Amino acid sequence: MTNLKISETDIRKQITDYLRLLGWFVYYNLQGLGCYPGLTDLVAIKNGFVVFIEVKKPIGSQSQKQKDFQADIERSGGCYVVARSIDDLGEIVS
Repeated sequence: MTNLKISETDIRKQITDYLRLLGWFVYYNLQGLGCYPGLTDLVAIKNGFVVFIEVKKPIGSQSQKQKDFQADIERSGGCYVVARSIDDLGEIVS
């Protein structure tokens, strides 16, 4: 059963800790004035491979700006993941 009360901050921390254990460089994008619209919460980099990660609670959904950013990244050949848990990272980070 999924814990619907887990916060996005908790999920983000779990994902960040997990990726760092696997040797990834991970940073959090603090949203604010002048930030690119729809920018993901996390960016992870390892061996030249970059993954843009949007963290969501189990019942959360993307805003239109986030969907537009995802489309821009994928159109440019980038990797974009919506992650509600570590499980959503799948084979991308292994």
